[in-house]
Amino acid sequence: MSNPLKKTMVYLGLADEELEEETPKPAPAPVVHAAPAPKAGAPVTPLRRQPVQAVPQADMNEILTVHPRQYRDAQVIAESFREGVPVIINLSQMSDSDARRLIDFASGLSQGLYGKIERVTSKVFLLSPAHVAISGESGADDGDVDASFFARS
Repeated sequence: MSNPLKKTMVYLGLADEELEEETPKPAPAPVVHAAPAPKAGAPVTPLRRQPVQAVPQADMNEILTVHPRQYRDAQVIAESFREGVPVIINLSQMSDSDARRLIDFASGLSQGLYGKIERVTSKVFLLSPAHVAISGESGADDGDVDASFFARS
């Protein structure tokens, strides 16, 4: 290795050091054509949407209203929503940053369990499971409410 540039690159770790002695290359093995080997990757199972079990209307007799004060109150919301109970979240007692975090959490929770999250007022949200149908007016000024709640200061 008499090349100074090569020595510098090896010293800096930019190239591998080559041996001074060149080892003879083995003769290439004869090529035998065989069936292609299967890929050695992990089996992939496609995600499928689980069928939603319809709960009879008479069985749904509860709606939980939560007034969280801290982000850790999200556990109560998640446990109730997983059991199929609609949850009303009133964020009026939370700071804006914690309220944003909680809404992000609730959005992911509802998306993961095939439910819906809807804004009722500027700081009140409804989490409804997939088996619950919500009817009512969808106002045109929801965009104004969204912009004011999620606007960064």
